[in-house]
Amino acid sequence: MNAQTRRFTLAGPAGALEGALDLPDDAPRGIALVAHPHPLYGGTMDNKVAQTLARAFVALGYAAARINFRGVGKSEGKYDEGRGETDDMAALLAYMREQYPGVPVALSGFSFGTVVQSRLQQRLTEAGTPAERLVLVGTAAGKWEVPPVPANTLLVHGEYDETIPLSDVLDWARPQELPVLVIPGADHFFHRKLQHIKNFVVESWHR
Repeated sequence: MNAQTRRFTLAGPAGALEGALDLPDDAPRGIALVAHPHPLYGGTMDNKVAQTLARAFVALGYAAARINFRGVGKSEGKYDEGRGETDDMAALLAYMREQYPGVPVALSGFSFGTVVQSRLQQRLTEAGTPAERLVLVGTAAGKWEVPPVPANTLLVHGEYDETIPLSDVLDWARPQELPVLVIPGADHFFHRKLQHIKNFVVESWHR
């Protein structure tokens, strides 16, 4: 992402996981985990939306960590239909909590990553340790079983998303009464619209 991005490796459930960490200038006020899009369709932790989410959290004073899911880049193992990937993200959370104990945790993801993070939040809630907030971009509703999410979740979707139709996301959000920020003219990958994602997250965080 920039000169400050630190690459690291951690022990995951299916082998080593390749990660990237971006830090704010001061001591982090929280931890933010970023989940990338689908591993079988070119998704990596260096995806532009994933990088944009990391930048937004660094701007908010969070330590932003990303990993390549199993089977992507230098991460070992193979694609596991979201189950193992949720385990991978849980391993990243445990690793980050060791580095930065006692601070709040935020979960964010793009596309397939929204499935992973909503499932991880479900696990954390059941364990009595939910993340403080989720940011889901291009939520993969309709394609995947996406669990319900807390009322303070920030949802962003592109008006012209050709991969996950906006109508599918609204159908998922409606029974939960969740607002969805729609970026006019944006496609699934938010080409030339990435700044809107960062601005929305930063400006909405403390509301």
